[in-house]
Order: sequence, then C-alpha cells, then structure tokens
Amino acid sequence: MRSSASLSDLPFAAEIGEAVSALNAVRSGWRARQASRRSVTRFPVPAELARAIEHLSAALFPARLGGFRGGTAREDDFVADRLGQALGLLREQIAHELDYWQAEAATPFDPDQPDAITRLFAATLAEIRELVDADVDAAFQGDPAARSADEILVSYPGALAILHHRIAHQLHTLGAVIVARVISELANARTGIDIHPGATIGPSFFIDHGTGVVIGETAIIGRGVRLYQHVTLGARSPLGLAPAGPRTHHARHPIVEDDVTIYAGATILGRVTIGRGSVIGGNVWLLDDVPPESVVVQPEAIRLGPADRDALSERLAEHGA
Repeated sequence: MRSSASLSDLPFAAEIGEAVSALNAVRSGWRARQASRRSVTRFPVPAELARAIEHLSAALFPARLGGFRGGTAREDDFVADRLGQALGLLREQIAHELDYWQAEAATPFDPDQPDAITRLFAATLAEIRELVDADVDAAFQGDPAARSADEILVSYPGALAILHHRIAHQLHTLGAVIVARVISELANARTGIDIHPGATIGPSFFIDHGTGVVIGETAIIGRGVRLYQHVTLGARSPLGLAPAGPRTHHARHPIVEDDVTIYAGATILGRVTIGRGSVIGGNVWLLDDVPPESVVVQPEAIRLGPADRDALSERLAEHGA
C-alpha cells in the first residue's frame, strides 16, 4: 500500500486524491445510513472460493479435471492433497460467512461450527461424484454431437454448471448460503447458466447448450430432465408484489417431474407442476400445471406468400432494419 507521501509520485496524482476524498465521503454517508449495522470485518472472497472449487474438481475427477498422471497407485495421495487444500479454503470462507451472520444471530455460533460444516460437506463428496457421473452420462446419451463422456466433463458448459451446483447445493443445505451462492455465480459468470444453490435437482440432469438458463431457489427437478438454452424456471412475481403466504414465500418456483424435456426459450413461472414425461416446446409461456405425458407447443410459424413477403421487406427497410 502506498503512503500518502508517495501519492504525488503517481500519474494523475491530483485526480486520484480527489477520487479518494470523494469515495471516503460516499462510504461515510453509507455507513451513517446503516447505523444499526456493524462493520464487516470478514466476508467470503470469490477468488478464494474459485481456488477451492478448482481443488475440489481435481479431487473429484483427478485425471480429467485435475491433470493427474501418476497412476492409480498414487491417485489417492493426489486426491488427499487436493482435498486438504480445498477443505482448508472452504473452512476459512465459511468462517468468514458465519462472522458476517453473527450480528444477526440471537446467540453466538459455536466456535467449531465452520469445522462442523466443512466435515459434513466432506462426507457428501462421494454422492456429488456419483451425481455428476450420472449427469455426464445423461449428456452423452442425449447429445449425438458428443464424442465421449470425457469431452462433456471437460468442455460442456452444462456439465460445469451442474458440477458447481452439486457442490453449492450441499453447502447451501448445511447453512453456508453465501459461500454456496458465490460458487453458483462463479459458474454463471463462465457459462451464462444461473442455478440457485437452493434448487433441488435429481440425477441424470442435462442442460444442452445452456446459455441463459435460469433455475430459481425453490425449483424441484426430477430424474432424467433435459433443458435447452434460455429456459426459465422462475417465480411469478417478486416478493412483496405477490399475495403473502407460505406458498408464495417458500414454494415460488416450478416442479419438473421425471423425464421431462423443455426446449429453448420456454418460460415456466410459479409453483406449477410439469408432469412426468412431458415435452414443453420452444418459446412456450406457462403459468399452469401440465399433466403427465403432455406435449405443449406454440402455434407453428407461417410462411408468407410473395406479396406479404415483399410488404414485410419494405416495412423493415423503412425502419432501418
């Protein structure tokens, strides 16, 4: 950190000094408006959680995501090393989160609570690996362009997003909700797939292409579900605008039963149920339940005749299209 004495040596020294003073005033004003809120001394750091996920991914998939080439006899040592680094980073970030929430708690957290959450999370790693294996298998079976399951794991955005979600969901369930949300947003930043860590997703889940997919906090997705890009499983209205009640607050997002396929651009809002084995077509807007084995589509596009085609071309040209 530079001392104020050396500030004059910097390019744009005058502008930096003015910006520092202005930012100080803004911070002071914000703190004055938050008088009942204690100062935040520690908070989860996304860069540290990204490092933890890198180590966890290597431990879960040593050869494919960890780059391990030492043979099966040394594989457990590699996994142990990566897990040691991952869990140490996670424990620290969980402790930061609990420090943040302590101001909201009626009683102090147990000193070993970060360790307890970390231990409980470590016990779920085998389950996470099995779920991701099933997800990758579903992608391989569902995508004729895939050449191998390995290709899917290392390069498909849907696989990366669901790997992050499987990790984040366990941490969310254990109470590390900010840590979990940061992990989900790391995947969102890389893939454009936004899955809330609270969402419950069954095995053999496949997101094809994936950009623009949104899955809300209370969504429940069954086994063998397939989504395409720009699918939204969302809430019907923001909290505060919808009628108050337990259903509104705690069950805001859709239930998608087993073996459902939802094509690109579909928007499904509210606590509706999409019945088992249904197919939802592209760009469909749904606010109501769908019975099992249904097929829901928009009307097909129409083909314009020559006169209508020319009229449309003229209208587009008039508006600069």
